[in-house]
Amino acid sequence: MNILDDLNPEQKKAVMHDKGPLLILAGAGSGKTRVLTYRAAYLIEHRNVNPWNILAVTFTNKAAREMKERIDRLVGYGSENIWVSTFHSTCVRILRRFIDRIGYERSFSIYDDDDSRALMRDVCKYLDIDTKRIPEKSILNAISRAKDELIGPEEFEKNTGRDYMLKKQAEAYYEYQKRLKASNALDFDDLIFKTVELFMTDESALAYYQNRFQYIMVDEYQDTNTAQFRLIQLLASGVNEYGEREYNLCVVGDDDQSIYKFRGANIQNILSFERAFPNTKVIKLEQNYRSTKSILSAANEVIANNIGRKPKTLWTANEQGEPVTYTLFDTDMDEAESVTGEIKRMVDNNQARYNDFAILYRTNAQSRMFEEKLIRKNIPYKIIGSVNFYARKEIKDLLAYMKTIDNGLDNIAVKRIINVPRRGIGAATIEKVDAYAINNGMSFYDALVRCEQIPGLERSCAKIMSFVSIIEGLRSRLYQENYNLTELIDDILDATGYLKELEEEGSDEARERIANIDELVNKLVTYADEAEEAPTLSGFLEEVALVSDIDSFDESEDYLVLMTLHSAKGLEFPYVYICGMEEGIFPSYMAMYSDNPQDEIEEERRLCYVGITRARKRLSLTAARQRMMRGDISFNKPSRFIKEIPEHLLKINMPDRKTMTSFAPDDYQPSRMNYKPFAFSEPKQFAGNNLGELEYGVGDTVRHFRFGLGKVTAITMGGRDYEVTVDFEEYGTKKLMASFAKLTKAE
Repeated sequence: MNILDDLNPEQKKAVMHDKGPLLILAGAGSGKTRVLTYRAAYLIEHRNVNPWNILAVTFTNKAAREMKERIDRLVGYGSENIWVSTFHSTCVRILRRFIDRIGYERSFSIYDDDDSRALMRDVCKYLDIDTKRIPEKSILNAISRAKDELIGPEEFEKNTGRDYMLKKQAEAYYEYQKRLKASNALDFDDLIFKTVELFMTDESALAYYQNRFQYIMVDEYQDTNTAQFRLIQLLASGVNEYGEREYNLCVVGDDDQSIYKFRGANIQNILSFERAFPNTKVIKLEQNYRSTKSILSAANEVIANNIGRKPKTLWTANEQGEPVTYTLFDTDMDEAESVTGEIKRMVDNNQARYNDFAILYRTNAQSRMFEEKLIRKNIPYKIIGSVNFYARKEIKDLLAYMKTIDNGLDNIAVKRIINVPRRGIGAATIEKVDAYAINNGMSFYDALVRCEQIPGLERSCAKIMSFVSIIEGLRSRLYQENYNLTELIDDILDATGYLKELEEEGSDEARERIANIDELVNKLVTYADEAEEAPTLSGFLEEVALVSDIDSFDESEDYLVLMTLHSAKGLEFPYVYICGMEEGIFPSYMAMYSDNPQDEIEEERRLCYVGITRARKRLSLTAARQRMMRGDISFNKPSRFIKEIPEHLLKINMPDRKTMTSFAPDDYQPSRMNYKPFAFSEPKQFAGNNLGELEYGVGDTVRHFRFGLGKVTAITMGGRDYEVTVDFEEYGTKKLMASFAKLTKAE
C-alpha cells in the first residue's frame, strides 16, 4: 500500500513537497506528527534521500521518541541514521564533536536549574550583590532572556545605560559565564547559544552539518526563540551543487498555540517565516481528527478574537458530541468537590478509566484543593509539573558524584558532595578552598588536591584528601575493561557510605530515598540496554540532564492527571476539565494589567485554545464566585473566554447553593454578594486625593523600599487593588500594585 493513501489532500501536498522552504500551518489535532513522519519516509523512498541527510527537531523527548518510533515503523532498515531529537539534544551532539573549537573540553557538564542557582549564589556572594534587592532568580532570568536573544555578557553590558540594576546583572552575567567555562559546564540556554556561536565562528563545523543535514524538519515551530531560529537558519543555509541556496527546510507549527512567550518563544518566527525564507510554500492543515464538533466550534470562536494570527478555521468529520459545559460554583471548594466527585462516579459506573481524565488549571497553586479531594476519595493521580525525579536530593547527590568523576572541573558538583555524607568538612573550609581556587585560576577540585598548600586547612586536609582518594579511586575503575555503570553506582554507594547511612536511619523518608536510588539503578540499566552507541558515563549524564517532567507521563497507567495548561500542550484526553475560569486567574491578573495587555491577553487566549483542544469527547469549564487567594477571599468575575463562546455552544450549570455548600465546613457562610455572571466592566480611573484608602495621590512624591523616591503619575482601580504608576528618579517608570508596593508619601 502506498503511504500517501493514508493522507488527506493537504497532508499529501505537504508530504510530497520536495525542494525549498515549506511552512505547514497545522491546527490542533490535524495530524502534524503523521505528516512529518510520512514526509521523512517519502523522501527516502521516492526522492532517494539518504536517511543520514535528514534532521527532525522537536521540543520534548516524548515527542521525539514518538516521531522516531513512527519513522522506524514506516522506513525500517536505515531509519536509525535519521537524527530525530530535541533542540537541546541536537546541540549537545554537535557540541560533543566540535566544542573544543570554542575553548571547552568535550566532556562538559550540563547544569540544571538547581546547579545554575547554586552557581549564581556564589557569584552574588563574590560580587557582594544584595540578593534581597536584586534576587538571584531575577538575574538568572535576565541572563536566560539575553541568551535567547543571542546577547552575550559584553553586549548586555553595553545595553545597560545608567540603570543600576542592569549594571549589576551585567556584572553577574560576566562572572557567571566565566565560572561556567572554568567548570567546563554549560547551562541549558548555553546549549543552543554556544552551538550558534560555534557555527558563526567556525565555517568548517557549520559546513559539515550543512552538508550532513540536507533536509531539515522542525516541529512546534511557533515555540522557537531567536537563538533557535538562528540555529535552524544557519543549518538550512547550505548551497546545492549549483551554488544555490535551496533552504530545504520544513517547519510545522500553529501560531494559535504559541504559549511560551515567558520562556522566550517569539511568535514572529512563524508569523514572518515567508519573509525570512523567500519562495516559501504555505500549506494549511485544518481538518481536526481529535475533537467533537462542539469542542472544536468553541475553540474556533475563542481564538477568532485574536488579531495577531494567520487566518484558519479548524473543522472535523467527527460527531457533534456533547455541548461544552460551564459550571459556576459558589466556592473553589465546591468546584474541587464536584469535579472530583463526577470523575469518581463515572469510573465507578464503568463509563471511563481514571487515565481518561485531565484537570487543567492556569497556575500550580490551584492543584492543592483538588489534591485534598482526590486523596479523600482515594483517586489515584499524578501532578505533571511537580518535583522532577532527577531533582530529588539523593538523586542529585549521586549524579553529582558521577559528574565529579566524569568532569573534575565541575565546581558545583564537587561542592555539593564534598561533605555528603558528612565528613566534617564545614562551610569555612569550603570558603577557603574556593578563595584559593579563584585566586589561583584553578578548579575547586584541583584546589582540594592541593589542600596542603592552603593556609588554615591543616586540621581539615586529611578529611579533604580522604574525599579526593574516593573520587580518584572511582575514576580509575571507570577505565577498567568490562566495568559498567551499574557497578559504578554500587561502588559510589559503598565507598561513600551513602546507602548505609540511609539504612541506619530507618525512617519512612529514608526508605523512600532508598527506593529512589533503586530506580536510578533501573534507569542506568535501561540506558545501557537502549543506548544507540556504546554506553558511557558522559552519555548517561547527558540523557538525564535533558529529561523534562512531561517525559515521565505514561498514558497507559491508570491515574488522573493534574497539570497546568502550559504542561498540557501536545497531550489529549477524552475528558478535560479547565478549572478556575475567572478574570484575574485566567486570564491572569499579570496579563490584564501588564505594560502591553493586548499582546498578553492574546497569549492567554492562545493558552485557552490549547486547553480546549486537549479534549476529545467532553470539555467542562468551571469557575467559582469566591476563591481563596494569598490568604484572602477574592471575588472574581467569570473569564472573558467563557463569554467568547456563544451560548448555543454552552450548557450552563448553576448548582443549587444548598447542595454545593454541604461540602463546606460547618462554619462556612456562602457569599451574599449580588453577582452577574457575564457583566464585564473596564477599570475606573481616579485622580488627585479622592481615594480614601491611599495616603497619596497623583502628583505626590512617594518612597519605595527598593526603587527609592518617585512621582505618582497615575492611579487605576483594578479588581480589589490599585495599580499605581510611579516615575522613579533612578529606576524610571514602574507600575505597582498598591497593596504589595507599600508606597509611603514622602515628606
